[in-house]
Amino acid sequence: MNTTTEHDRNLAAKLKSLSIEPAAFKTEPPNRQARRRVIPVAMLALAAMASLAAVFLYRPDRLQRIETVLAGFAGKDGTVLSVGGAEVPAESGAAIEPTRVLPANTPSARALSPREVTGSGYVVVADDIATVFSKYEGRIVTVDVEAGDRVSVGQVLVRLDDAGARFALEGAEIARRSAELALAAKSIDLSQARSSLTRIERLAGRDAMSAQVLEEAKTAFDTAENAALQARQDVAKADLDIDRAREQVEALTVRAPISGNVTRLTAHVGDTVLSREDSVRENESLLAIADMANMVIDADVAEANIALMRPGLRGEAVLDGFPDRPFAVEVSKIAPMISREKGTVTLRLSLSSPPPDMRPAMAARIRLVVGEAATSVPTASHPPGTGAQTGGPTTFRPQAGDTRDHQQRAER
Repeated sequence: MNTTTEHDRNLAAKLKSLSIEPAAFKTEPPNRQARRRVIPVAMLALAAMASLAAVFLYRPDRLQRIETVLAGFAGKDGTVLSVGGAEVPAESGAAIEPTRVLPANTPSARALSPREVTGSGYVVVADDIATVFSKYEGRIVTVDVEAGDRVSVGQVLVRLDDAGARFALEGAEIARRSAELALAAKSIDLSQARSSLTRIERLAGRDAMSAQVLEEAKTAFDTAENAALQARQDVAKADLDIDRAREQVEALTVRAPISGNVTRLTAHVGDTVLSREDSVRENESLLAIADMANMVIDADVAEANIALMRPGLRGEAVLDGFPDRPFAVEVSKIAPMISREKGTVTLRLSLSSPPPDMRPAMAARIRLVVGEAATSVPTASHPPGTGAQTGGPTTFRPQAGDTRDHQQRAER
């Protein structure tokens, strides 16, 4: 007996209408060409991300390398991708190996990447500056040079006057003339004593003169001879006194001890100067002379860079007074001591074609390139800002707040 009601049949019809009938899906094999494109591109994208991370971790300032990394991976359909120095078509199925990036702390990475070592210092004269003092006290009567003048050895610089020195010379000359007169008198006495002794000896040989008279004649001769010798010594002493007094008078005319330029002049007509023995401060000197043709730069660099420093290392320098005129420098000496206060080491740099108006004590900044690019350091022939050296500027620019303190301006 069929007990299905009309209500049940309507409910079954509604449920059937809501059911989902399985449909036959058409499956097709994947496009091999598209797969070949997707896999290499995905690998290249992963390699690019790894390279970018390594670049940022190693040196954030080297943004130029990002363009180089991305240039090898930027390709459209049908373009050629550059991987590891080989060109691979984008749609080829060849496996592409991502570029290997060296860790930043490995010796190989440090050796391959060039570094710039910067520092600051001053222009100095290679030879010691001659500071001229007055040997004796006196009053300045003439000053024959001015600051900046070129002088040669022996040239008169300053003339002083000292009445006491002149009087001493005149007195020594008078004493010498007196000694000469005394010597002449003693010489006469010696000649007479010699003649008397000769006559008495002749008479004593004939038994015409007693032995006592002969002995007295010998004593008188010896006395006259000693007096003559003493007179000669007095003359010699008078000569020394004259030489000493004359040297003091001549020393009042101050002459140049070396050839060079007058860098400092403190002598003025009418001033009274002390003798060299009493002058213990530099400002008590008359002037200073330096050989301007032999100038160098003494610059400080950070102590952490001392392992990279060596004689012969080349670089570039610029003076604060001439910021647009860089010139080449070369390390000639490295100081044997480290500055404990500043944590720096001093380098002496020889100069190549510096500005002709360069002066001692000018502030200078240096840049030394060490590593792979050390042999291609830009020189003064490159115009400022031409970028002759990859990875850094070719010239310095004055920065606000620059000081002449080595400790604050010493840079790595």
